[in-house]
Amino acid sequence: MSIEDTIREQIATHPVLLYMKGVPDMPQCGFSAKAVAAIKATGVPFAYVNVLQAPSIREKLPSVSDWPTFPQLFVNGELVGGSDIVEEIARKGELKPMLEKAVASKKAS
Repeated sequence: MSIEDTIREQIATHPVLLYMKGVPDMPQCGFSAKAVAAIKATGVPFAYVNVLQAPSIREKLPSVSDWPTFPQLFVNGELVGGSDIVEEIARKGELKPMLEKAVASKKAS
């Protein structure tokens, strides 16, 4: 399986997936920390990939997602964006319902 196939499978498998630097309990960059904090505040479970431990994914993901930086949040297979966008939709109260809907739809299928 190619790295691109692996990425596409990860995105398809997890309703809420964050590609980040580090792990949720110990983010390795401020932007990843901000995204994790916003997602954790929703109480919705999420999957993550530590791109620092997966250099091939770190290298290939920007060409797959057409997004150059990390973190990258995917919900139901769609790129939501990076930390600024995640923080903004959380501030507007839109993140929690989006994540809850994604997780509920995955359970129903």
